[in-house]
Amino acid sequence: MIINDKEFGEVIVRRSPLARGVKFSISTSGRLAMSVPKHTSDFLAKRFLNSNRKMIREKLPIKDPNEQRARDYQKKILMKKAREYLPYRLEYHAKLYGYNYSKCRLTHANTRWGSCSSNRTISLNIGLMKVPEPLRDYVILHELAHLNHMDHSKAFWAEVASHDKNYRSHEKKLKMFNPGI
Repeated sequence: MIINDKEFGEVIVRRSPLARGVKFSISTSGRLAMSVPKHTSDFLAKRFLNSNRKMIREKLPIKDPNEQRARDYQKKILMKKAREYLPYRLEYHAKLYGYNYSKCRLTHANTRWGSCSSNRTISLNIGLMKVPEPLRDYVILHELAHLNHMDHSKAFWAEVASHDKNYRSHEKKLKMFNPGI
């Protein structure tokens, strides 16, 4: 459930069967999040929010609701661009170098540019749309190399190097960007 609050913007209410009381936190999107016991009514959730305003203001770094909306908009635009570009670029490199993956997943993780699972799913962060194309390609090639080497062994890096001679430089440059949105 989402509570639209004048002061805090959108407040995410999570009902949990494990919760014994009310807990306030900041979600990864910067919104105020509230965990409540599973059978807590909407009325009680709003009441808890209103009765704890002072504590929330003092203890939690709440972002401006306008910042939240701007971030949501940016995420929406990046997702649209990523859907139109990243799966096709992944397919291009996979065919070029003879890799077979099961599927491509787009994420918006805060700490990872990409990942490769043991079931051959390659996940790519939509934040890649904010970096130059050679760095995007480096991440894609890095994840494709994980299809053959699920570690960062010498053999893995040799495979990355066989597809991207400047991978060390690309890796360093990528650290200047943040995958989070």
